[in-house]
Amino acid sequence: MKTSESEIIHIQQHAAEKYVNDIYETIKQRNPNENEFLQAVKEILDSLLPVFMKHPKYMENGILERITEPERLIIFRVPWVDDNGKVRVNRGFRVQFNSSIGPYKGGLRFHPTVNASIIKFLGFEQIFKNALTGLPIGGGKGGSDFDPKGKSDGEIMRFCQSFMTELCNYIGPDVDVPAGDIGVSAREIGYLFGQYKRIRGGYQAGVITGKGLAYGGSLTRKEATGYGTVYFVEEMLNNSGLTFKGSTVVVSGSGNVSIYAIEKAAQLGATVVACSDSNGYIYDPLGINLSTVKRLKEVERKRIKEYINVHPHAKYVEGCSNIWAIPCDIALPCATQNEIDINSAKLLIENGVKAIGEGANMPSTLEAIELFLQQKVLFGPGKAVNAGGVAVSALEMSQNSMRLSWTFEEVDEKLKEIMKNIYQKSVKCSEEFGHPNNLVVGANIAGFLTVAEAMLAHGII
Repeated sequence: MKTSESEIIHIQQHAAEKYVNDIYETIKQRNPNENEFLQAVKEILDSLLPVFMKHPKYMENGILERITEPERLIIFRVPWVDDNGKVRVNRGFRVQFNSSIGPYKGGLRFHPTVNASIIKFLGFEQIFKNALTGLPIGGGKGGSDFDPKGKSDGEIMRFCQSFMTELCNYIGPDVDVPAGDIGVSAREIGYLFGQYKRIRGGYQAGVITGKGLAYGGSLTRKEATGYGTVYFVEEMLNNSGLTFKGSTVVVSGSGNVSIYAIEKAAQLGATVVACSDSNGYIYDPLGINLSTVKRLKEVERKRIKEYINVHPHAKYVEGCSNIWAIPCDIALPCATQNEIDINSAKLLIENGVKAIGEGANMPSTLEAIELFLQQKVLFGPGKAVNAGGVAVSALEMSQNSMRLSWTFEEVDEKLKEIMKNIYQKSVKCSEEFGHPNNLVVGANIAGFLTVAEAMLAHGII
């Protein structure tokens, strides 16, 4: 008796689901209690089922087994001396996850919550994010449980020098190129690069990105992640007949990504009414005064609550989660992982949110994402939406290699084109693999296919 087409599809689906479930169970056993990493892996694996059904070759040669295991995870001691002469010890990390399409590329995060799970989830996400840019960069990430808040410049310099003294053994312009992330801004990058230069005895500008303009940095790099977030969401909105112009926007966070997402959204005619830091949020119905936020955060390094001292009509609220109760047309979570849970997602939907653009890494839980997609809210996943930062980092590497500098306008135009291409790739793959308008599936598949093809070409390594 001839097997029907529907039976064949059922058999293929069963085989793909068994393959994915078996791999995930192995990963869970191998990485117990690493909740962030397991969450990131689960999202990717669930998205890839249509690929394995349509192209069984990707279930061969251990592609999935290899792509979910880091090529190496480096953990090291970071001793440093505080201003009182006391020896402090932190833990440093670097995960070099996948180098199939280029040198490892990904930021350094200095924050007390940093651990192996956080670093691995970020590095795993970076594989696919970097692949989406179309640039030759692999996936990596790093950082430390060091907290820069409340530290003097001298303490931060001594910590960064100690951190780089160990990290320099594993990085290089053609090997692994770190950058900034939470807690690592221009000041930290400068100290890190200076120590690398001192140890190596040469000027290898391409070893780190996010550098100052005076020593090999790129114009537009500071703005890139925030601007890129808005460029991606703009494409998503335009495709549905919507626009930033006249829209009310809520942005979480008040760091680099948030500041420049606010700036670009305002330039496109939106009113951004709220932003936050780790202590609480401000609500300004007249629109966030960005010059005040920039002064508080980029110059004075103060808490966001100081905003109301300058703008008394605004409101400050302790705690961050309630920021998503503010009615808005567009939400841009730009702070940290899992800041939008299922309850926050319900509030956003009840208040009429039309679009979500993830400026941070994995800021929405899996349950929240599922609800957004069920309710037909336009949803841009972080690995696509916030890829602008690493894209311009790769452009910085190109400028360093050529020993030249492009203008702000040149880099910004390249950034716009990259974000437009990422959106189009995500849409195309979502349609090709049977999940139209699901940009989570589309982005994950587009990134995976690029890396998987390179891994197949390289053999079993």
